[in-house]
Amino acid sequence: METYYLIAVVILILLAMSDLVVGVANDAVNFLNSSIGSKVAPRHWILLVASAGVLVGSFFSSGMMEVARKGVFYPQNFYMSEIMVIFLAVMLTDVIVLDFFNTFGLPTSTTVSLVFELLGSAVAVSIFKIMGNDESLSNLGNYINSGKALAIISGILISVVVAFVVGTVVQYFARFLFTFNYKKSINYVGSIWGGFALTAITYFIVMKGVQGASIINESVLNYINEHTVLILFYSFLVWAVIFQILISVFKLNILRFVVLMGTFALALSFAGNDLVNFIGVSLAGLKSYQIHLANPGVAPDQLLMTDLAGPVTTNFIYLFIAGLIMVITLWTSRKARTVTETEVGLSRQDAGVERFGSTQFSRTLVRAMRGLSNNTGGIMPKFIKKFLESRFDTSKAPKYKNPNDAPAFDLIRASVNLVVSSILISSATSLKLPLSTTYVTFMVAMGTSLSDKAWGRESAVYRITGVLTVISGWFFTAFVTFTMAFIMAAALYYGKTPALIILVAIAVGLLIKSHLLHKKKVEAAKVDEEILATDDSVVKKCTKEVTKSLKDVLKTFTKTVEGLTNEDRKTLKQVNKDVEELNAEAKKLKYNVYTVLKKLEADSIETGHYYIQVIDYLREIAHSLTFVVSPSLQHIDNQHKGLTKAQASELKEISENISVFFDDIMKMIKENDYTGVPDAIKKQQDILEIVNDARKKQVKRIKQSETGTRNSVLYLGLLNEIKNIMLHTVNLMKAQRDFILNNID
Repeated sequence: METYYLIAVVILILLAMSDLVVGVANDAVNFLNSSIGSKVAPRHWILLVASAGVLVGSFFSSGMMEVARKGVFYPQNFYMSEIMVIFLAVMLTDVIVLDFFNTFGLPTSTTVSLVFELLGSAVAVSIFKIMGNDESLSNLGNYINSGKALAIISGILISVVVAFVVGTVVQYFARFLFTFNYKKSINYVGSIWGGFALTAITYFIVMKGVQGASIINESVLNYINEHTVLILFYSFLVWAVIFQILISVFKLNILRFVVLMGTFALALSFAGNDLVNFIGVSLAGLKSYQIHLANPGVAPDQLLMTDLAGPVTTNFIYLFIAGLIMVITLWTSRKARTVTETEVGLSRQDAGVERFGSTQFSRTLVRAMRGLSNNTGGIMPKFIKKFLESRFDTSKAPKYKNPNDAPAFDLIRASVNLVVSSILISSATSLKLPLSTTYVTFMVAMGTSLSDKAWGRESAVYRITGVLTVISGWFFTAFVTFTMAFIMAAALYYGKTPALIILVAIAVGLLIKSHLLHKKKVEAAKVDEEILATDDSVVKKCTKEVTKSLKDVLKTFTKTVEGLTNEDRKTLKQVNKDVEELNAEAKKLKYNVYTVLKKLEADSIETGHYYIQVIDYLREIAHSLTFVVSPSLQHIDNQHKGLTKAQASELKEISENISVFFDDIMKMIKENDYTGVPDAIKKQQDILEIVNDARKKQVKRIKQSETGTRNSVLYLGLLNEIKNIMLHTVNLMKAQRDFILNNID
């Protein structure tokens, strides 16, 4: 039994280390998105500033650790054996759920995860205790601190509304003050703005944040509390004077300094508030084991955890090690970058390829808001309306020759995001409320983007859908974490050591699987990044994109024929995913047409026309391929009779000819040598003849009742879509040829 609890503590510590890695990958978006989105500095400088904030903030988190020990349940009413079940269930659930969200790039709340995991596991163990003692379920309140739990949950939900409203209002006034052409107005009011921002950071980070630090002397805390107003006044004065000197004498853009300081502050707030989510439970488990060792004469199932209900102090060495792990993760995690890209994409200023689609609710909401705006505009005096429009005129924003150099949003919005978020989070930390940093920073970012007219008619429905998707993911997190923790606690409570071994093995397996899935997604995206990152001309980049797409089309078609012929359901399921990605890529190229056309020469009207044709034909090919793959999967999935030997032989012949045909076309496009176009057209006609011959043979088989209805419908449908693919491919080749030749001329 002694060995079991020692192993349990070791597992808790290992899970804490894993949770730090997974948690930072999820929460890095909270303090990186504003700096990265505004391109305030190179990424390595941003990470350096954030790392310093995380490391310092880890020492400010000691006061928050009590949430894991006594924030949701009454530890004095649980035995040591029961407490360890609760903590193990929480950590196993936390690692799995957070890694799942990170893999798909959705920011979720580690705070919500922790609270509902603690609730789920504690409720499970409490119910088992009640059942074992023949008590009534009405006694559940003796074990669960429902009042504190409800206060935490309601505080988290209220913070969503508060963060959105405050972010919207502050950004409105900031934009009204500076406009989108802020470089001119910054010379006059920049020092005041910077002084206010840094004073707010000083107050809520330094003065409020240190309240939870275990390494700050009590006399220092007393001095800060007694001289708060004086410190704030001098802070504002000093920062305003420094900024005015930097603006007037050195001609520096002080907003860069404000954003970087805000990044430091928000990273510090994150570590101070959220570190409990990653290591609080494991440290509580370690403390429980230490209490057990201090009472050697008492069995684990007889030792009440009364000591956990006392004051919480955390060794600063543990905090330093945790901070160090978070910093390393910040620099090395690819998943952290994926989650960051989701939030930056939802708040960027310009329209473009949207990750989320539209829903009926988002469309209805946009229509309603447009109607309200039109009615309000009709009441407002024209001179006021004109003045406000001039202050929010997005056309005055700086222009960039290369759209890839343009930030997702400017430094004004980035500074508001950071300052408002850090103030709200640090305020909650000083009150020892485990506020969700993800909820706050995400909703502040959405509020500021709304005020900045980033949700225009081009993108509003997609952005709203994205926000609702992320928010619904939060509620999904609460439900899933509660349920999973409940189930795991039940398994550990009754299964003991075998259950622990099985659950740890499952957790490790799921982590490995999600890692491989994310790695595959990253590698697929890396190819596109390499194409965009080259110094090639626009024409060469477009050629590479088209070649890559045709290569994917051929690969998908070949695998589909192979999977259908062999009745290989697994292969067909994979190619069905591949064709969805291919369609998404074709759609992305379609949305990028606007950017590509702007990059082409001004007199290349005809060139642009041919490029549009290329993309249109590519989408048609992908569309036709969908109607090859999807029916094939459905046919095999429904256990219908497969292809006959004759049909398989005909399809194989067609596939081999198409492979040669596509190889020739890709070679022409890659080498920009279109002398072989007549030969390609002849090969197309030959393949179409083979397709027509196969269709005639199928008609004959139908008349002789050699094949059934479903087989015939599938086969004839495949032949028809193959014909369409051949026609669109030749048209694409001709359009690509004209696109290249017109650019050469």
